[in-house]
Amino acid sequence: MHLESLKSCSSTKARAGKLRTDHGDIETPVFMPVGTAGSVKALSPEDLMQTGSQIILGNTYHLLLRPGMEVIHSAGGLHKFMSWKYPVLTDSGGYQVFSLERMNKISEEGVIFQSRIDGSKHELSPEISMDIQRSLGSDIVMAFDECTAYPASKETAQKSMDLTHRWERRSLKYFRETEPLYGHDQRLFGIVQGSVYPDLRKDSAKCLVDMGFDGYAIGGLSVGEPKEDMYAMTDVVTDLLPEDQPRYLMGVGKPEDLVRAVALGVDMFDCVLPTRNARHGILFTWDGPIAVKAAREKEVHEPVDKYCECYTCKNFMRSYLRHLFKANELLVYRLASIHNVHFYHSLMAAMRSSILEDSFSQFQVDFFNRYDIKRAGE
Repeated sequence: MHLESLKSCSSTKARAGKLRTDHGDIETPVFMPVGTAGSVKALSPEDLMQTGSQIILGNTYHLLLRPGMEVIHSAGGLHKFMSWKYPVLTDSGGYQVFSLERMNKISEEGVIFQSRIDGSKHELSPEISMDIQRSLGSDIVMAFDECTAYPASKETAQKSMDLTHRWERRSLKYFRETEPLYGHDQRLFGIVQGSVYPDLRKDSAKCLVDMGFDGYAIGGLSVGEPKEDMYAMTDVVTDLLPEDQPRYLMGVGKPEDLVRAVALGVDMFDCVLPTRNARHGILFTWDGPIAVKAAREKEVHEPVDKYCECYTCKNFMRSYLRHLFKANELLVYRLASIHNVHFYHSLMAAMRSSILEDSFSQFQVDFFNRYDIKRAGE
């Protein structure tokens, strides 16, 4: 998988390109809304298209447990099941191995875990993860990995990384031995691990590039480590990944994180933050986040962001959104989520334009001069 029409910033590592999939082209840098269970919370496919979503993410672990692969396969794959005509990326289930560690047992073969829904036992391995993602029919498939917890000793991080490499080699071998199920192509990304140790990150990146994946993700970050470590490890890894292939920083992040990571050469991102924060009344603007449930918003009869072109800002006032939250009206989850997802896509589009114009460095300066990270806490 190659980034076409690749344009690079002359003073940073920022890049703008285009990824081609059978479900449509993806202009990068790109943010992927998270649809854990086959749905981006509170948003319909039409809402997602209107906000500018190009690709969304689904979750192997959660879809395996409910509704199960038999249901999705009989429906014709995840695209048809959730009525989304555009690209989909699915994770491998490896992150849930990390986040639900009390419910699983890891071995060389894979993971045996207990369902969070009914307590039933299930198995995930590189081969099973590939089979599941074949059944889902995602355009981009993630190799099975172990996400290293933070903090971790270097010895622990090394052991986890080595296991990930063995699992990823098995993922790639099995993926190449199987075929897509629904008539469209699928691509497999490897995941770089190594915690916050630069030499491990370098070893991992070099190992995966030698294996020859279609793209490369940077995993095991945004798991509690200091932000500066996240940026430093990203910087180390992007220097070693192929220039013409996509780079994906998993689970990131806040608007300021996206800008810094694009400057470090990252092309793809995902995070639950836009929709999760929306449901808690935290809405993003170019001046920083605002807490729309705050008392000061009670009589603010203006949009969340007067420059925003989303459906919410074109039609509703902050005072009304605050009223909906206070009245526990479900509509507000949709309206708030539309705004936040639209903001994220607008941010990515603005960065792309500045890269194409070779003005990204000035974009960064202007963004951080204007964006007040603490504004919601005023």
